[in-house]
Amino acid sequence: MRTAPRTAHRTPRPARSKPLALLLRGLAALLGLALAGTLGPAAAQAADRGHEARAQTRAAGLHISDGRLVEGNGNDFVMRGINHAHTWYPGETQSLADIKATGANTVRVVLSDGYRWSRNSPADVASVIGQCKANRLICVLEVHDTTGYGEDSAAGTLDHAADYWISLKDVLDGEEDYVVINIGNEPWGNTNPAGWTAPTTAAIQKLRAAGFAHTIMVDAPNWGQDWEGVMRAQARSVYDADTTGNLIFSIHMYSVYNTADKVTDYLHAFVNAGLPLLIGEFGGPADQYGDPDEDTMMATAEELGLGYLAWSWSGNTDPILDLVLDFDPARPSSWGERVFNGPDGIGETSREATVFGGGQGDTEAPTAPGTPTASAVTASSATLSWAAATDDVGVTAYDVVRVNSGSETKVASSTTTSVSVTGLSAGTAYSFAVYARDAAGNRSARSGTVAVTTKEGGGTPGGTCSVGYQVIGEWPGGFQGEITIGNTGTAAVNGWTLGFAFADGQAITNMWGGTPAQTGGTVNVTPASYTSTIAAGGSVTVGFTGSLSGGNSAPTAFTLNGAACTRA
Repeated sequence: MRTAPRTAHRTPRPARSKPLALLLRGLAALLGLALAGTLGPAAAQAADRGHEARAQTRAAGLHISDGRLVEGNGNDFVMRGINHAHTWYPGETQSLADIKATGANTVRVVLSDGYRWSRNSPADVASVIGQCKANRLICVLEVHDTTGYGEDSAAGTLDHAADYWISLKDVLDGEEDYVVINIGNEPWGNTNPAGWTAPTTAAIQKLRAAGFAHTIMVDAPNWGQDWEGVMRAQARSVYDADTTGNLIFSIHMYSVYNTADKVTDYLHAFVNAGLPLLIGEFGGPADQYGDPDEDTMMATAEELGLGYLAWSWSGNTDPILDLVLDFDPARPSSWGERVFNGPDGIGETSREATVFGGGQGDTEAPTAPGTPTASAVTASSATLSWAAATDDVGVTAYDVVRVNSGSETKVASSTTTSVSVTGLSAGTAYSFAVYARDAAGNRSARSGTVAVTTKEGGGTPGGTCSVGYQVIGEWPGGFQGEITIGNTGTAAVNGWTLGFAFADGQAITNMWGGTPAQTGGTVNVTPASYTSTIAAGGSVTVGFTGSLSGGNSAPTAFTLNGAACTRA
């Protein structure tokens, strides 16, 4: 456990920390945005023909082809990564290796051009790039000083950021295979966001005139969330202003994107127009500004083959967005578990860049994993384990499928040789099998099947347990809470039901890390797939938002699988 105090630098919170009125003002506007012709298919096709012609002279390395980010060899590269606040925590260099261990293929690194925070030197940036390459991570470098320009008086300009990149040209030249330049983070606030277009175009052209051939990434206005649609409307003209066509747009998705329609509408608009896009930042935990629909963000990104970069590894002023606590990879938050191991998460969907050798020309599939065995079978879950597959390059993940009358349904993924399958029905017979995957996406033959019949009764006995309950924030009519369930016993808890009761009429409106069932004040919570197992001596965390109609006293008693827990 880390005991060192936090650094004095405070991470600026993303757009979800902006005043409520400013964010809510954009919700209706976002719903009503039309493609407005600028993203129309005819215009897209005509412009793409010009860019494809220019592509013939494009330098080797990461580049845009047919509206997609590809590597120098032409293979698609879909970012699955994490943001890391390097400029405020320069001593946390181990974080890059820890981020790679999650299965990520990309890290977006926060830097400063010296306008607002301490300038990252050429030697420091070269070291970061070297560590990214050593850990087989594509490195997105961004200047954070531009955040909220026009609304935040402390923010710097994109022109100042462009000068910083030019000062680093000797460091960046030759790294086109490994580095993407994100000119400036969230470079415009909510004040006159139309002002974003001209300086964004000018900064791109300044870098091209200086000889940069790298893929350039540009963030949207409205604190990155583009809820007034400026980037969406102007994307084609900005893209056409880049003489190389090596430009990708970045949308940051937080509280504004609180419905599936808003998420899918925005992402599909760019894809339909043939314009490259990724989700450069996103969050999942709800707060008083709204509840981002991270499930749709991740699922749609996977469906469309778009990259995503979760915010952020650790060190946020408000730790609700920390993927791991205190930079300790052994302490993932519920948000981290969702990103690392949940559906459409990094562990399930990430593929390493072929430039590192893992997938280049790799057409050999892994061997079949061993036939799984089942243990810790409860009424709603089972733990499956199997012998590892082998591969000429390396196995990166395993997919577990339910086999039923000749059909298959994927139920879990794991980067190790075991997984807990949850959400099963009591007293029901199942058949499961496993596939292995490598970095190139080659899939093995299916393993043998294992038959599992769930129990009729409840889950694994709770044994000894402790529960910590805290209110993270409260506002008129609502609040955010967090529950930490600790296993103080000597055996793992596999599958659980947490019971408690509210006394003041509180009602859970959304939960991550678990699924609530509430009748009156009585609440029963069952786990998500990534919180189902609580290791001996370990804990899992469930977060939620709720409504208030009166007081907000904490529950006085908790049970785990029917056994009373102590309060932590």
